[in-house]
Amino acid sequence: MAHLVRFLLMVLCHLVVGIAAGKVPFNWNEIKYVYVFGDSYSYVQGTLGLANFSFIGDAFNLSYTRSQLLSDELIYRYTASNGANWPEFLTGCFSGLPSSCPRQLWDFAFAGADIDPNLLPPHHNFSVQLTTQVAQYVTYAADVLPHPPNETMTAWWIGINDTGDTLNNATITDFNAFWEEEMSSYFRAVQQAHAVLSSTHVFFTVPPTDRSPSHLPVSSNSSQTLKQHILAYNIVLRQHAQSFAEANPGSTILIFDAHQVFTNILDNYSAYGFTNITGYCQCDDDSYFWYNTGHPTERVHELLALALEAQLLESSTEMI
Repeated sequence: MAHLVRFLLMVLCHLVVGIAAGKVPFNWNEIKYVYVFGDSYSYVQGTLGLANFSFIGDAFNLSYTRSQLLSDELIYRYTASNGANWPEFLTGCFSGLPSSCPRQLWDFAFAGADIDPNLLPPHHNFSVQLTTQVAQYVTYAADVLPHPPNETMTAWWIGINDTGDTLNNATITDFNAFWEEEMSSYFRAVQQAHAVLSSTHVFFTVPPTDRSPSHLPVSSNSSQTLKQHILAYNIVLRQHAQSFAEANPGSTILIFDAHQVFTNILDNYSAYGFTNITGYCQCDDDSYFWYNTGHPTERVHELLALALEAQLLESSTEMI
């Protein structure tokens, strides 16, 4: 089983598309600082975060001091999958102070986040949307945390809630225009972070949550509509990532196709050791793909991190 999983992960790596602009070298082995912005698929719990939502702060507590940020500790297994998630597997930073990890993880993702509170209503009045996550980082963390260009990578995974929250939103009459508006806001935030953060950015596509238990059967109107939203979102994401790369020569811009990774695992689930991909189990049974109605299990996060790391190593080889 182990050798088959390794083989399939190698196949997945070739499904990931990379965009490189300029000549700044990227070498995953030299990356010491990983920054993350996003939603519940990426957030980690911190001792100074809102329970079940963030590493640090919330909409009512956006500010923090240098000492608070540097003393904030990761709490193991407090994620949307009740286990380690992909940034923890990727960095090996599972608990304690991020600064004590060999590869530091600074995760500003907030569970339930959309891109912009001006475009979609927040899930809660304490939610921190992506644009605010970036503003929070720039204001309170940028001058505190290290981010040398050749040793820093920033990962972005957002849009899972945006594509889902638009399902029954009657105020949106032109989805093509809406996704463009979303991406414009998204990449303004990326540009704001880029000005003070890193020259390497990895953008995740939205996975096929139309195949999650909350939207089954796949033939349902809900699943089919969500599928179309996700496909449209991912197309526009790629276009804007390309434009961002062209506008920022000297940067390394990668697209990690989480949608294809999830699809490959779901379509070949038995090869990865899964026995159930339609139900869910809020337990430690790693034979389930889904932990609850909308979030994958820890095992899926581990596979995702392995596929991402393989692509980062491959990109390093190609560029250096």
